[in-house]
Amino acid sequence: MAIQYEGLGLTVRQFFNLLSDENVRAFLDPGLLRLLDAVLGGKVVGDELRRLTSALVDFSDALSDVATRGRVLRLLPSAKREELEARVGRDVEPAHSEAWSSRDLGELRRFFGILEVPSPLPPDRPTSVRPNYGLFDHQRTAVDALKPLLSEDDRRAVLHLPTGAGKTRTAMHLVAEWLRNNDPSVVVWLASGQELLQQAVASFEEAWRNLGSRPVRIGQVWGAEATDPNTFTDGFLAVGLTKGWALMSRQPDWAAKLSKHVRLVVFDEAHQSIAPTFRRLTDALTLDYRCGLLGLTATPGRSWRELDADGELANFYAQNKVTLEVPGDNPVSYLIENGFLARPTFRTLLAEPGVLMDAAELSNIASELDIPFDVLDSLSMSEQYVAAVLRAVEELSQTGHRRVIVFAATVDHARVTAALLLARGVASAAVTGSSDTRTRDEAIRRFRSNDERLMVLVNFGVLTTGFDAPRASAVVIARPTRSLVLYSQMIGRAIRGPKAGGTQACEVLTVVDPRLPSFGDLTEAFLNWEDVWNGSG
Repeated sequence: MAIQYEGLGLTVRQFFNLLSDENVRAFLDPGLLRLLDAVLGGKVVGDELRRLTSALVDFSDALSDVATRGRVLRLLPSAKREELEARVGRDVEPAHSEAWSSRDLGELRRFFGILEVPSPLPPDRPTSVRPNYGLFDHQRTAVDALKPLLSEDDRRAVLHLPTGAGKTRTAMHLVAEWLRNNDPSVVVWLASGQELLQQAVASFEEAWRNLGSRPVRIGQVWGAEATDPNTFTDGFLAVGLTKGWALMSRQPDWAAKLSKHVRLVVFDEAHQSIAPTFRRLTDALTLDYRCGLLGLTATPGRSWRELDADGELANFYAQNKVTLEVPGDNPVSYLIENGFLARPTFRTLLAEPGVLMDAAELSNIASELDIPFDVLDSLSMSEQYVAAVLRAVEELSQTGHRRVIVFAATVDHARVTAALLLARGVASAAVTGSSDTRTRDEAIRRFRSNDERLMVLVNFGVLTTGFDAPRASAVVIARPTRSLVLYSQMIGRAIRGPKAGGTQACEVLTVVDPRLPSFGDLTEAFLNWEDVWNGSG
């Protein structure tokens, strides 16, 4: 019996259900099809083919392509095509598939149940707060050490805490104190990426409610709804690095004008602050001699081998670095032993260090800061490599892990991995920098939920910083890197201990070559840059 969906349009899955296997396979890249067939042990057909195609094809983007749109229109049943013509108000013959306005495309997407939902505006923020906000002893000690460095002489310092040890919360105590002591004044928070900026605004809202002394404004210079910095004279202003620099290209003096009101600038992920454009932005915001500059980082260097760049970073912050004063030789060990951080276990993803990391190829890329993208792209579509990631997730699920984050090598690698996990019955989602806001937020919401099923979040280009998922107890680093900074940030997504709402232990499966210094040892990585900051690098 023919399938009918009269008068209601079609969902993407219903559309694929109407087609032959060969017509469905035509929507997938041939190379991707070969990989799917190889990994799954034969030609993918039937329901499994349709489920994977629905997961791998961004149908909204596909409809924007003239050739693909023409194919879709040719494959529509005549009754459905007539229904679409009634909606659009003209004929939709495949031969005319190139003559579609943006309004027509919107109607076509709605016909297939693809809703175009605008990103929600940031919620209104309260402007008055009540105190009651605490720190652990080691965090209070760090705040006490930072105060004189930021208010006397150089007025610059870095707060060096391990990922998961509360850098943002600790810094917000200083933010609140600077705003209380300077009435009126502005604190500027610099960060890269929406997640870090949203986290900063939410953290300040909570901190000022508990530590504040007066109503203040909360502003943002990122996204579509940006605050005009020329009208900002008292409060907390979160500035995206890219947006702030773009604004300088249109209004070269905006940061310098604002600087007369600024008494503290906080640079989140401080290892980025010596990039030329970001340095110019920071210098302009700190023109007033009364202004302090606080850098936050778990990795106070650019890499494990660029000593000149690392020394430049240390000099930019006047060689002033505050870390945790705790018993023992290493703060990370103390935080693990006392339940503030999870106890990590490191394993390599493959039996060998990895298909990439042989001696010859290490020599070829020795001059690169990180692994070249063409190498990552080739590696990520390797049958051996994809199968290894799937085995890793399976092993983790068998040992009790219920929330696993996978760092993919490329966007395609993220999508393929998530689709293959779905084919194996694992709840998974791919999140990349190109994911729309609604899709990404829903995937993260499910991952953070109390659902007891195994859930895997596969991502590329996001979630290395500013992402909080305390239930995550395992990380699969399927994105090879020679950057100790990036490596440490990826590990940090599963490192929160029970006292910080996380897990007692975490597991890290990685393809990073164990011959690279400090990789695979969290305590050693934390101390990697000590010589540079002590002036002996």
